[in-house]
This record gives sequence, C-alpha cells and structure tokens, in this order.
Amino acid sequence: MIAFESFALLRPWWLLAIPAVALLLRLTRTKAAGLAGWDRAVDPPLLAAMLRRGGAAGAGGPAFRAVGTAIMLTALALSGPAFRSTDGDRFRNLDATLIAIDLSAETTGAQPLRQAKTAAHLVLDRAGARQLGLILYAGDAYLASPLTDDAAATSATVFALDDQTVPDPGARPDRALALARGIFRDARILGGDVVLITAGRGLDQAAMREARALADEGHAVHALLVPPGAPSDLSDAARRAALAAIATAGHGLAGEAGRPDAVLADIANRAIRHTGASAVSGLAWRDLGRFLLVAAALPLLLAFRRSAS
Repeated sequence: MIAFESFALLRPWWLLAIPAVALLLRLTRTKAAGLAGWDRAVDPPLLAAMLRRGGAAGAGGPAFRAVGTAIMLTALALSGPAFRSTDGDRFRNLDATLIAIDLSAETTGAQPLRQAKTAAHLVLDRAGARQLGLILYAGDAYLASPLTDDAAATSATVFALDDQTVPDPGARPDRALALARGIFRDARILGGDVVLITAGRGLDQAAMREARALADEGHAVHALLVPPGAPSDLSDAARRAALAAIATAGHGLAGEAGRPDAVLADIANRAIRHTGASAVSGLAWRDLGRFLLVAAALPLLLAFRRSAS
C-alpha cells in the first residue's frame, strides 16, 4: 500500500502490468507490418478483400487497441486507487505514539533539553491523525499527557519542561516503558510506537525486558540520543551501543535527536503497514477500482464491432 495523505493505492504492484502490456502491444503491433504474418500466408488480392469485408484485423486495428486499453485499465483498477474513508475515526485505536523524555540530571542541561524538546515537537508534528501521549521520567516515570488527538496541547506541555519537572534522582527508562505498555494495553492500541528520547543512562537489562515485552505485544520502541549535559562516566560509544540494543529489542530504530528523520518516517508508515496488509484497508479506504473495471469494459465493446458487408 502507498498512501498520499487522503489518497492511496492499496495494491500498487498491479501497476507493473501497465508498462508490460504497453510493451507487448508495441512489439505485437510492429511485427509483420501489423498483420502478424498474414501478408506472407495469404495472396494479396484475397487479403485485401478480407480486410475490406472485416474478415481480418491487423495488430494495430481498433479492436486490438481496445483490448490493450481494457487490459491496462483493469491493471489500474486492480491496483486499488482509494480515498480515505470518512469513517476513519473508528480506526483511531490502531496506532498511537507515546513520547518518553528523559529528564534526569544528564539530560536537563540547556543544550540537551533543548534538543530533546525539539525532537519531541518533530514527532508531534509528523504524527498525523495518530493519538499522542507524553511520558516523563527520571528516577520514576509519570504520564504528563494522556493519549489525545490534540497535538497542540501535548506540544505546550513539552514546551514547558525544565530541570525541575521531574525531581526524582536517577534514570529509570524501564519504568517509562512499563508505563507505556500499560497505557497501550488499557487503550487497546494494536500497534503503538514509543519514542524514547534519552542521554543513554539506565538502558539496562530491565529496560531491555520492557522493550521486548512491548515488541511482543505488537508495538515498537525507538530511541533518540541527546548529548549529555554534564561530564559522565559513560562513553559516547557505550551510549550508542545501549541505544541500538534497546531499539533492536523493541523492534524499532535508533538515531540522534538532532537527526530523527528515519524514526519519524518509520512511525509515519506504521499505519500504512497496518491497514494495507489486512482486511481493515477495505473499511478505512474507499476502493474505486470497481468503477474503473466498468470503464475497462467499455473499450471491449469495440472489439465486437464488425464493419458492414
């Protein structure tokens, strides 16, 4: 499935048939001067008489072109051109995004906090029609914004974050992931994304178990790294390795908060993967292919036309 905002192709691989048919028509039309070799097998006077009476048709004739047009329109119809259903709100629990921001001491410096907030705003801006929520954590995890369609309200909460928002010492991303799992379960979200924005502290075995549990329930855990705001005993290589490990365990992607494009693209495509690969697509999208099939039948009428004797 390929989607362009409110328009989509549910089965785009059928479009490959169109250039194949066009090429076949071209090759067939040019073969043997458009008569498929009949000019070599039939005497010229007899062939001319047959053509005048409609008893033979060249490969480039109207009937031949009509059949080719019908085949290409059928391929276009089978590709599933569709518009998003006006009942799309009924499928709001298919997908949701929870942003979990690390507000421990290493992340609350001026630069890392600014970068974390910028990354969170980008996730909110690119979430589309998804439900959104915000989790904040340090030594414990808290739900700062429940799942909502109002991205502006969540964005305002992100804007107000500072180093005093979560005063608990430490960094416990495992608690943030456990909280996210509970939220998805209570809301009956089929496929959620957790975006962990962190300086890399606390990504231990407990966090790995929570990330695997989320993945087992059909969700994904992505991780975005912000630079620490103070000297730390963790090397940059160790932080990146921990980030990659948590994303792998959560069947998600790891990246940098300053360059989150890959993670944003994966989240944006998640709803498309859900609806395009299941029968839900027939409910969430209005397939116009059946109308094109009717249009494809019209050129075939030309194939039955016979000239007057």
